[in-house]
Amino acid sequence: MTQRDVVFPAGRQALYERNRYSPAVRSNGFLFVSGQVGSREDGSPQPGLQNQVRRAFDNLNAILEAAGGSFEDVVDVTVFMVDPQSTFETIWQVVPEYWGEAPYPTITAVGVTWLYGFDFEIKVIAKAPKSANNGA
Repeated sequence: MTQRDVVFPAGRQALYERNRYSPAVRSNGFLFVSGQVGSREDGSPQPGLQNQVRRAFDNLNAILEAAGGSFEDVVDVTVFMVDPQSTFETIWQVVPEYWGEAPYPTITAVGVTWLYGFDFEIKVIAKAPKSANNGA
């Protein structure tokens, strides 16, 4: 079995270990980031939809930074929204705060009925920054 090159953001490793998944894995020049929700340090949801979206982006950015990158390295985005018909506009008011300038990454938006107590989740694939660890 190949050893996974896992990236952990500071301060949240116990949360990932408790839930038995890797926050991000480097492979073949890319960084595959698990879906990030608006969870606080203890794993509970951040109150308020816009605050929850901001926290999800902050959690995502912490992983990207731990890998030596930023949102500018993101090439593909998948977002999951509970009840998108009523939440999309509220969520999309926050997105430009984090999205950056064009050209934008690709995106797929998916409406779901349940996200373990959360209302928004963001999952990305990014170009893995060049580093001594991954040789990309």
